[in-house]
Formats: sequence, structure tokens, C-alpha cells
Amino acid sequence: MKLFDVYPLYNVEPVNAYNCIVVDKDGTEYLDMYGGHAVISIGHSHPHYIKKIKEQIEKIGFYSNAVQNSIQTKLAEKLGQLSGYSNYQLFLCNSGAEANENALKLASFFTGKSRIVAFHNGFHGRTSAAVAATDNSKINSPLNSQQSVSFLPLNQIELVKTELEKGDVCAVIIEPIQGVGGLDEGTTDFFKALEILCKKHNVVLILDEVQSGYGRSGKFFAHQYHGITPDIISVAKGMGNGFPIGGILIAPHIPALHGMLGTTFGGNHLACAAALSVLEVIETENLMDNARITGEYFISQASTIPGVQKVKGRGLMLGLEFDFEVSELRKKMIYEKHVFTGGAMNKKLLRILPPLTIRKKEIDQFINALQGALVEIPII
Repeated sequence: MKLFDVYPLYNVEPVNAYNCIVVDKDGTEYLDMYGGHAVISIGHSHPHYIKKIKEQIEKIGFYSNAVQNSIQTKLAEKLGQLSGYSNYQLFLCNSGAEANENALKLASFFTGKSRIVAFHNGFHGRTSAAVAATDNSKINSPLNSQQSVSFLPLNQIELVKTELEKGDVCAVIIEPIQGVGGLDEGTTDFFKALEILCKKHNVVLILDEVQSGYGRSGKFFAHQYHGITPDIISVAKGMGNGFPIGGILIAPHIPALHGMLGTTFGGNHLACAAALSVLEVIETENLMDNARITGEYFISQASTIPGVQKVKGRGLMLGLEFDFEVSELRKKMIYEKHVFTGGAMNKKLLRILPPLTIRKKEIDQFINALQGALVEIPII
């Protein structure tokens, strides 16, 4: 049997990793400035993370949600404490797409309505019930014919107002910083007005923090820069540092009913142990502060590089925009400079999503490698 060929693959096979370094099968070391789509939050093979997973797997790795699981309770308490949402409720699942699917389902149950408002270049998953990518991409928008989704431009609050006044919208879903779409974000005025409109029209405001959450922006959640309080927050990516887990944080005014949501593997013992250890490391190693400080340092250094048109993002959720498509630059960075970077729907954007443990010396290493690649690449 062959693998289903839906991913373009680099000819690099990682077999080992530690902190910000990935090692391939030939022993070559790579600087990881991408973290597998913002998944690696506390660094590869963190000792506390490994210890907690080993301890748990020797006891029990999984049992169904039909029984009590005290690790879920500990995870919910720690997540509430660090995020500032201790009065919210937590539903656990397995991925960001599943988190957003459950968020949208819950919004429909709660409001009795079904239409969704999303935004151009947003990305919320690849399942049939989630809103995926843009409204003009058949590959990235697997919306079925029964769904109704209105895609609007960012920062156009009057257009949002027009849609919500129609009375059939159950949810507005938005990323505080767009990930795959290219790191654009709404203004504070836009987010505040959006929150007011949603409350006025009984619409659930869903903040998709799948990529931007867990300290990556320099705050626990990126929407906290705008002083708003969503009804539902979706999380995944860095939540388990590579172990599959996702979830939604649900405001206290949304009631839970037995049978409303369900999951087979969500909230299993092993996933919860991984996720709890991530929060413990974020807290004890002050990784939110590190994301903010090293992110500011990155921006100051990258802004001076010839060819960089714009530095986008916050904390360690960053992008470098050029006036040319970056596919060849990414190849040079990985094959010749041994640095992992990311792409986006904006083909001119180089995405930077390193572990939150990264320090200034690794940023300097990246800057030097990028400067060398830009000098050597023929298209510049």
C-alpha cells in the first residue's frame, strides 16, 4: 500500500529532536523555526513532558469518557488559572478542526440558528462541519451543501452588522491572528465592535486560538490584546506539544446537556497528562514572557534585512513578507542552511513559529542563515 499523496514532502526524515533542534536520519541538525505548524510549544523532548508521559503510560493511557478522569479536572483547573478563564467550562477533543466543529455545533444548539459568519483567509479546519480556509478555494473549503457560511473581509464591521441583522446567524468565528491565511488580524476597534454586535443579536462569538493560543502571542490568548471576552475559545496545536489534543473553552452562560457533544478519544488520560505538563512548563519557565521578549527581538532584527517588506504577527507567531514567492527560499533554507520555516496561502510570506523556548542565540542563527540565503538565491 502507498501513502495517499496529498502533502508535498521535503526530502528530510527527522528521527530525533531536542528543544529547537531537529536531527535527521543522517545526523544533520536543523534549527526548527516552524514547530510543525505551531505545535511544539515547550520545545522538543522537554524532560518534564517526557517524564509525565512515561509516568502516565505505565498506569493507563486511555479509557472512555463514561468514567471519571481526575487528570481532566487538573488540566481544566490549570488551564483556567493560566488563561484567566477559570469560570469557563472545558470540552476536550483531538484536534483543532474537531474543536471548531464542536464549537459551531454548540453555537447552533445554543441559539437555534445555523448560519455562520467567517472571514476571508481564515482557516478553521478541514472537516465537513468546520469552516475551512477561504471562500474561493474548493480544495481548502470542504463545506457541504447544507451549510451556510458568509465570508466577509476583516475590519469591515458594517458588513458584519448587515449579516447579523438578518437574524439567522448562530456564530461568528474568527482567528485573532490568521495562521494559514497570512498573519493578518483585526483591529482592537473591530474586535470590540464585533463583541457588542454578537451580544446584541444573540450570536456566539468564537475565537479560534488553535494556532495563536497557549502563550504564542506573548499573552495566553491573542484576543486578550483586544480586551474582549468570547463565548467560546478553540484550542489545539501547542496544547499537547505534539500529542494530539484539542478543546473548547465555553462561557458559563452556555449550558451543558448530556449527549450534546461526544468524542471517543478526546480527553484520554495520556493526552491530558501531556497537556497538563505543557501548562506546567509554560508557567514555571515563564514562556509567555519569553515569547513576547524574543518575538520583539526577532522583529527588531528581521526588520533590518534587505528584501523583507514587512514583519507580521505578535510574539512568536510571526511572518516575513517579501516581494517574491518564497518557495525557493524555503528550499534553500532547509537544504542548504538547515533551517525549518513555514509557508502560507500568501505565497510571499515566510512563517516563523518556533518553540516558545527559543532564545536570542537561535534567532541570531536564523537571521544569519536567512541573510545568507537571500544573497545566494537567484531570484533576488
